[in-house]
Amino acid sequence: MFDIANIRSQFPILSETVYGKPLVYLDNGATTQKPQCVLDVVNDIYMHKNANIHRGVHHLSNVCTDLFEQARKTVARHINALSDAEIIFTRGTTEAINLLAFSFGETYCRPDDEIVITTMEHHANIVPWQMLCERKKMKLRVAKISDKGELDTDHLYSLLNERTRLVCVAHVSNVMGTVNPVKQIIGKAHAMGIPVLVDAAQSMPHKNIDVQDLDCDFMAFSGHKMYAPNGSGALYGKAKWLNEMVPYHGGGEMIEKVTFEKTTYNQLPFKFEAGTPDYISAIGLGRAIEFMEEIGMDNIERHEHELVKYAIERLGAIKDLRFIGEAADHSSAVSFLVGNIHPYDTGMILDKMGVAVRTGHHCAQPLMDRMGITGTVRASFAIYNTKEEIDKLVEAVERVRMMMM
Repeated sequence: MFDIANIRSQFPILSETVYGKPLVYLDNGATTQKPQCVLDVVNDIYMHKNANIHRGVHHLSNVCTDLFEQARKTVARHINALSDAEIIFTRGTTEAINLLAFSFGETYCRPDDEIVITTMEHHANIVPWQMLCERKKMKLRVAKISDKGELDTDHLYSLLNERTRLVCVAHVSNVMGTVNPVKQIIGKAHAMGIPVLVDAAQSMPHKNIDVQDLDCDFMAFSGHKMYAPNGSGALYGKAKWLNEMVPYHGGGEMIEKVTFEKTTYNQLPFKFEAGTPDYISAIGLGRAIEFMEEIGMDNIERHEHELVKYAIERLGAIKDLRFIGEAADHSSAVSFLVGNIHPYDTGMILDKMGVAVRTGHHCAQPLMDRMGITGTVRASFAIYNTKEEIDKLVEAVERVRMMMM
């Protein structure tokens, strides 16, 4: 049974008030709130177990090392990686993609090679590839989207050629909630010998993900968007790629042997984890994944699908409101504008009524340019949200419309 009251009771912050009103938190696409079980794990380590991991011979170091590596196994099992050595802990999606852009680029890319992305990408899946292209004198190719915010897969496939080194695509748009057909894209790219990165920042909290079934070569995601501490996340990569790629950072755990003449690198996954990692956040990520699995990913997806459907129905009835992105396959987020009201003004007034949403370009300025706007109001959902909260959002948006139009 999906017991929403029980789930909400596990998030202390949901009992807070904002300007004297119960908090309605609909900014989950930016970051999720943390359940008590994750807070307890983090506090317990700091209070009773904290010590730097790996290489230590004392008890606390061994305890933390075991917890850290168990968290890696949890991540690997959750996404069905072939081995936990394919899980590289990072600070989140942005660092994971930057790691890949540098290490993959230094290993495989040459002048006039090409990287293919899409118009709907987050800046974190644009800027690192632009930096690579500038550094290596490569070309960045961009697949188009429709007016509804759906990826033009035919155009994407037309961009693939013998010079394409990597396809980088969001599983779910952080602005519009569009779900891209990543398995189909991966199959088409692989038929031409091209590897694929999936940005799963906005899908990992909401869907069952099996990297072996998708057959993606790389996947990046952030823990803080899936009930884990900030500063947690991972890059999944097939071992065949990771073994060949040069390291991103140097020092600490990534070394095997250092001399002034030459350094040799550690085995996977440590080759890409230089220095002291945020092991406590990584352990918290493992506990957050267990929390999600206890609820059931199918239950989470079903509940959030109903929330999105309900939000679209209720918001769609508001006069002068228009959605930005109306893809048939939709998940986790709804973006909209009300008449000519600036999204920032809408967000500020909603906040005074206790409703937290995100406003602006959502780190997707090229997408905003494509849609001919400067920003949107985005409501994004999580396992603890309810239809009653969506009703409060609708009531607040109606109030904004009456005040500003």
